[in-house]
Amino acid sequence: MSSNVLFALGLTVFAGLSTGIGSALAFFAKRTDRRFLSIALGFSAGVMIYVSMIEIFFKAKNSLCLHMGDRLGYWVTVASFFMGMGIIAIIDKLIPSFENPHEMHKVEEMDKPPDMELLKRMGLLSALAIAIHNFPEGFATFTAAMSDPKLGISIAIAIAIHNIPEGIAVSIPLYYATGNRKKAFFWSFMSGLSEPVGAIIGYLLLSTVFNLDKYFGIPFAMVAGIMVFISLDELLPAAEKFGEHHLTIYGVITGMVVMALSLLFFA
Repeated sequence: MSSNVLFALGLTVFAGLSTGIGSALAFFAKRTDRRFLSIALGFSAGVMIYVSMIEIFFKAKNSLCLHMGDRLGYWVTVASFFMGMGIIAIIDKLIPSFENPHEMHKVEEMDKPPDMELLKRMGLLSALAIAIHNFPEGFATFTAAMSDPKLGISIAIAIAIHNIPEGIAVSIPLYYATGNRKKAFFWSFMSGLSEPVGAIIGYLLLSTVFNLDKYFGIPFAMVAGIMVFISLDELLPAAEKFGEHHLTIYGVITGMVVMALSLLFFA
């Protein structure tokens, strides 16, 4: 296994296991720092939207146009972009909102009495939902890191920030289901391992379908679509829910500025 593959895989593990940070916050923090989470989620969305639309999409387009011609290459890039959106939209649609780990919760919910009906619906279904949701994120991080390690680091950090409140969202219902804080933390932490698994499976599947030396732009454009969807459907609504509208926008703009400067300075 090449050092580039190991590096990309390491980034997906880092991004995925950041759910454990959210779990720890849920169990050891007295209150949710709503303002910080709002800014952090907005920042993460800004990074992911900017890098997807400005960097990843056009890298995919340039690569595909080189091998397929300008017109066909552009069409395939656009189709791949929306295909990525479609894949994660289908995943979201198939998983009920109750089991969906991207439904945000607050630390304060730990003090609320559990609903018996809630307990019946928890367990392995929640763990499965978490794993399915994290697959596209792992694929996005891995694919970006394989193409450009510096770009992969930026995406891994953005997804890691996104996974912290997801860890809170996962650990709270699992605590209700088991009544055991350690088990809830463990399964929430371990759920992040589905990201590197999703990265490997997705990459292997695509490598059997496409000649990735020539058509790497197809999965790369799909990654851009996946990340824009995650930002618009999950990060921004969650940021608004946790804090004030303007804090979210400030976070988005700051994330875009930081991403733009990093691309300028480290290009």
